[in-house]
Amino acid sequence: MRYRNSLLPTLKEAPADATSVSHVLLLRAGFIRRMGAGIYGFLPLGVRVLNKVASIIREEMNRAGSEEVLLPALLPAEYFQESGRWDTFGDTLFRLKDRKRGDYHLGPTHEEIITDVIRREVKSYRDLPRSLYQIQTKFRDEPRPRGGLLRCREFIMKDAYSFHVSEDDAKQGYETMRLAYRRSFDRMGLDYRMVKADSGAMGGSGSAEFQVLVQSGEDLLVACKSCEYAANLEVAESAPLAPVGPDGEPPPVERVHTPKVGSIADVSRFLKLPEERFLKSLVYLAGGELVLAVVRGDHEVHEVKLARALGLSEVHLASAADVAKATGAAVGFAGPVGFKGRVVIDRDAANVRDAVTGANESDHHLTHVSVGRDFNAEVAQIRQVLAGDRCPSCGAELDCYRGIEAGHIFLLGTRYTSAMGGKYLDETGKEQTIVMGCYGIGVSRLVATVIEQHHDQNGIRWPMSLAPFQVQVVALGESPEVKAAVAQIEGGLEQAGIEVLVDDREERPGVKFKDADLVGVPLRVTVGEKGLKTGHVELKPRSEPDPKKVELVPLDAIVETLVLRVRRELGGKA
Repeated sequence: MRYRNSLLPTLKEAPADATSVSHVLLLRAGFIRRMGAGIYGFLPLGVRVLNKVASIIREEMNRAGSEEVLLPALLPAEYFQESGRWDTFGDTLFRLKDRKRGDYHLGPTHEEIITDVIRREVKSYRDLPRSLYQIQTKFRDEPRPRGGLLRCREFIMKDAYSFHVSEDDAKQGYETMRLAYRRSFDRMGLDYRMVKADSGAMGGSGSAEFQVLVQSGEDLLVACKSCEYAANLEVAESAPLAPVGPDGEPPPVERVHTPKVGSIADVSRFLKLPEERFLKSLVYLAGGELVLAVVRGDHEVHEVKLARALGLSEVHLASAADVAKATGAAVGFAGPVGFKGRVVIDRDAANVRDAVTGANESDHHLTHVSVGRDFNAEVAQIRQVLAGDRCPSCGAELDCYRGIEAGHIFLLGTRYTSAMGGKYLDETGKEQTIVMGCYGIGVSRLVATVIEQHHDQNGIRWPMSLAPFQVQVVALGESPEVKAAVAQIEGGLEQAGIEVLVDDREERPGVKFKDADLVGVPLRVTVGEKGLKTGHVELKPRSEPDPKKVELVPLDAIVETLVLRVRRELGGKA
């Protein structure tokens, strides 16, 4: 492909609202353009990368035995109504009416639709297992689209669904997809971790995320420094901490005046006791009632864990007025002793002996509080896991990371097939409910995710497997010798199946080099009159940080050199 004949616009500066690295570089390098909030169009370079991401995923899905389908994006409401998600999906669902006032929506995901396909076509255990996937546009009315392609209202997703006769068979399908995801992300050159995750609105018995490790990631993870344990912070666990506080039965509870010192840090200094000896009590509005959540003074409540412990989808921190109503005190002085309502205490907080708590009275705290003696509570893991906590699997130290979710796999069980009558006849002729799994990859999101991990101060550094072109030839000058050499390299590479972009613009060398670094093609060949006098061209990998460090390669050997390097980086393929 030649620059002069192509729509390859670059920008010196990105719009002010582009904040993430990938958003800035995709706009500046001419891969995407914004059409509206959370809505982007792909230009030619962007389409080439998008197709490569989709191609790798498609190859690995096919290799895993999944069959490709293509389902509609415009969907009648009846399917979501049947599963119950028409109401529970909330404002995220794009809803619309047709001219006959019938209810429709744009598909955010396709569990119900694919379940309808299967319940129509599957009759017997002989028809199972089945695995189907599609690569298709999805729509979600995100309240705060951000990061360019990282969080959009319209995006491309690969969603796969498997159907099984039993939970054990579903677990085998889950494992097959886990391996397919690993192969996909390995081929894309990503540094990632598979982490235990919350199933959220999808439902089901278990799930795992594939998190690409980047400092700009919006997801928080913990991972063991020694073993394979890793989890999203929402479901992360840690080994139990040792009990804190003096041994033996503490003295009776004592009420202490603590004027204007409501925070744990202030009370800790006031009483000259470490924060780990305190029981931090927070009032939450949970399912219409006020609930007290208790953690150690040096820990924080994780609200998703608390909601799960209460059997709810979400909880909200109570207002100051609700706190006063529940405790009779101002915020900062709540405590479990005498609290009239449900109390949930974190497992490690339950191991604090001779504790300090709020007294449910402004400007007062209680000392010598003993869990079980002075109050009772439900025990659950509701605190946020911290770096330095111990791994629940091997006991080694945990560390914290940030990540971008690239893929998510779920064991759905019978969440949708039960609601929608997805049945089969077993070997005895008895009707059974089909067991499901589902597996998603954000295809368009991966275009941005790769850049978040593969860039430098000059632009994008595409892995060979995803680059819009594998080689860029930069022509310096318009002499017959330069034109002939460029045509020779271009023809030889194309004949060998190598994707080549030729910069034949009438631009200064500095402009061409800056644009080449910005676009991020892995291998750059510079053809100029000076080098051709000695029969050489310059070869520079995009991964080489020193702009002056180039390799002189004979013109007659450059095509073979490039073909070998491309094939080596692609694992023998080109």
